[in-house]
Amino acid sequence: MAWFIRFKARSLVSATTRPLRDVLDSFHCSQSHFSDCSVRSFPRKWLRSKAMRLNEVDDIQSESSSSPEITRRPSVSALKASNNPLGLEEFPHVNDPGEKLNLFDELKQRFLSFKKHKYLEEFEHFQALKEAQTPKKQFMVIACADSRVCPSTILGFRPGEAFMIRNVANLVPPLENGPSETNAALEFAVKTLEVENILIIGHSCCGGIQTLMSMQDNGDSSFIKTWVTNGNIAKNRTESAANHLSFDQKCRICEKESINRSLLNLLTYPWIEERVKKELVFVHGGYYDFLNCTFEKWTLDFKGSIDEERGRILVKDQQLWC
Repeated sequence: MAWFIRFKARSLVSATTRPLRDVLDSFHCSQSHFSDCSVRSFPRKWLRSKAMRLNEVDDIQSESSSSPEITRRPSVSALKASNNPLGLEEFPHVNDPGEKLNLFDELKQRFLSFKKHKYLEEFEHFQALKEAQTPKKQFMVIACADSRVCPSTILGFRPGEAFMIRNVANLVPPLENGPSETNAALEFAVKTLEVENILIIGHSCCGGIQTLMSMQDNGDSSFIKTWVTNGNIAKNRTESAANHLSFDQKCRICEKESINRSLLNLLTYPWIEERVKKELVFVHGGYYDFLNCTFEKWTLDFKGSIDEERGRILVKDQQLWC
């Protein structure tokens, strides 16, 4: 009889405390900001062992915090107070969690340096730019997206002096190829901003030109290969004139030839050709060789037009800056 009474007593206590235990579990879940409360279904022993491991790691890192090579991991209490308690999205798939923050810390310092040494020292210039950009007597620049070729750095353009578009291999598609970001930018620069100079800048070791020169007619329709086909005429002229040269030499020739073909493509747009005829707009080519830091500049001779017999365009005002 005694054992039966004890059994009934235990059952009564268990039935009474189970709802309270569920309420407490739910409370702890919401307080620690877990977005998925299914965590409560994890075995309690697993959760306790996981928390103990985190505390052990935290204690070890606390003891060696003087070492600059160790990145401190947030403690369990810090995780509970965070909107992202598991810390999964803070440093996605990086070997050193500090790398991501250090990268933006560096950008922050660069911005603050720009503000101190450029913006504040040229405050009146930047104040004038609040009203509108006015590169009318300056440039529309078409340059390559290559990270080594920054027109503002190479040629020292100040904010407001050059309206720019950058694409792979600094190509200008002809009007017949339809709309693109490049001719949209050209239309805005010429019709709205009324720029007087259009400068197309190519460069040495251009990956886009290398892709163009190595392409085979195998039906590959990747975005890059589809885009660089805008330079097919330059490729064909290079192949016919320099077929005996090495691949690198042919690429260098094509880098300059593609600039000239893009200059001619500018004239397929009536609103550019008309202004060039009236000498309201001038179109220029530029070639930046970053292997030896030189810059070539030339201007399309519209009056001389194209020498169709020799398959080349006529240029003037050629200069080499070195």
